[in-house]
Amino acid sequence: MSMQTVNMAQIQTTLLDVLSNLAPEKDLSLYESNTGIQEALDIDSFDYLNFLIELESLYGVAVPEADYDQLVTLDDVVDYLLDRL
Repeated sequence: MSMQTVNMAQIQTTLLDVLSNLAPEKDLSLYESNTGIQEALDIDSFDYLNFLIELESLYGVAVPEADYDQLVTLDDVVDYLLDRL
């Protein structure tokens, strides 16, 4: 991703695209951003780890394992990324 200013809506759109690849059978238009990602999309911890790795690749933001428990909802992930970009 370029170093231009990234806003919340852009991050949400990108994250939903990544999640749609992890859970293609889910209708993400029904997903509420304040709901737990793993629970709402019925993805396991391995898929969730792949999601976090993809974020690191897309945004160049390292997500240490110690921070994983802070990243439960899409809103959590967006805020986390915005604080670090």
